[in-house]
Amino acid sequence: MRAIIRVDASRNIGTGHVMRCLTLAEALKGQGAHVEFICRAHVGNLITRIEQGGFKVHRLPNLIVRTVKADNMQERGVIYGEYWLGSTQEQDSTQCLPILEDIKPDLLIVDHYSLNYVWQSALAGGFSKLMVIDDLANRVHQCDLLLDQSCGRKVEDYAGLVPKKSQLMLGSKYALLRSEFAEWRDYSLKRRVNPGFKKLLITMGGVDSNNRTGQLLKILSNCSLPKDLEVNVVMGSAAIHLKPVKRQAELMPYKTNVKVNVSNMAELMANADWAIGAAGATTWERCCLGLPSFMVVLAENQRENAYQVSERCAAIVTEMDCIKEAVELFERKAKKDLLDISKNAEKITDGLGVARVIQVIKGTC
Repeated sequence: MRAIIRVDASRNIGTGHVMRCLTLAEALKGQGAHVEFICRAHVGNLITRIEQGGFKVHRLPNLIVRTVKADNMQERGVIYGEYWLGSTQEQDSTQCLPILEDIKPDLLIVDHYSLNYVWQSALAGGFSKLMVIDDLANRVHQCDLLLDQSCGRKVEDYAGLVPKKSQLMLGSKYALLRSEFAEWRDYSLKRRVNPGFKKLLITMGGVDSNNRTGQLLKILSNCSLPKDLEVNVVMGSAAIHLKPVKRQAELMPYKTNVKVNVSNMAELMANADWAIGAAGATTWERCCLGLPSFMVVLAENQRENAYQVSERCAAIVTEMDCIKEAVELFERKAKKDLLDISKNAEKITDGLGVARVIQVIKGTC
């Protein structure tokens, strides 16, 4: 099988889309598929990271695009706009078509909030099957397969948005997690039987353009927490505020480590007692390992997932300005709450989602 993945990372988009596509690419490669990527060279891209994973990347240059009014974006089903894409959909498809015609992929995978049926239809002759990865259920797609790993997602959410023949993979059981999370799951869940409160993991996104990590460290430095608390902060190398966060960590009243581009995230999560993190892709990683967490909504597309996870009592959803009170209250009655949240979180996903997705792809392509 030959597969092409169209996905981007940038300071606006973040890193989560590329990271989950890398997980899928590695799984496809493990099944003997040849996988290549198409990425636009935004500031904050992860092209080098993809290439280091052994995948060829076709780079698209940024183009100057006209300003698009919000109401026009809504009409076209592109609420994240052409400024996210770095071009119009028509320009993007024109750039992608020669690549597809040369490779003739059996499967084209697209993971991009700025692309919809306009782009997909323009490329219809350049592939055998099309798979869309989405979280929003807010625009029309012309696809054969659609993956939406959002918690609580239903078939009805995509009624009228995809062809009736499309095969849908919906819900967090399809969450694209690296194999290490399933491998660390048993160890992590056994640790939760006797909850502790001494090891905190912070993951506020790979880019964290608004420096929520720095804000959080400032809040925590004024919290009444155990003096032997150890804090691990995980950031990406593209994080804009990485240097000031490192300086800030040195001034914390608790031992605080800043780790960059980690390759052992599952191990760090498995050995953490609790976490504070963005309500993005790492949500599924924390749930798989039963890691009790405070979830902070940092983007509108995270809000529904945060709500669904909170409804299942699998995390505590809070706002940045409420963190101090929430954490201190939680610490005073932590033991039972940690265990309850852990048990609910582990039910969300088991870490085997990528294997399920691969099975569906193999049955379709």
